[in-house]
Amino acid sequence: MASRTSLAVFALFAFIFSVVSPLAGAQSAPAPAPTSDGTAIDQGIAYLLMVLALVLTYLIHPLDASSYSFF
Repeated sequence: MASRTSLAVFALFAFIFSVVSPLAGAQSAPAPAPTSDGTAIDQGIAYLLMVLALVLTYLIHPLDASSYSFF
């Protein structure tokens, strides 16, 4: 029973320490503002266009392979 009590006390101490510990470091300097030179945005647009081209290719391809003439 004593080990169960000591385990509960240890768990309570660990919980309180985990809550109080981040508050002690609140005096630190703020993180620098994120900067972007536009390359990440350009790369995101390029990936989006490639996915769009892939989806359109797979949507149009069954029309070319079928025996029906839509156009």
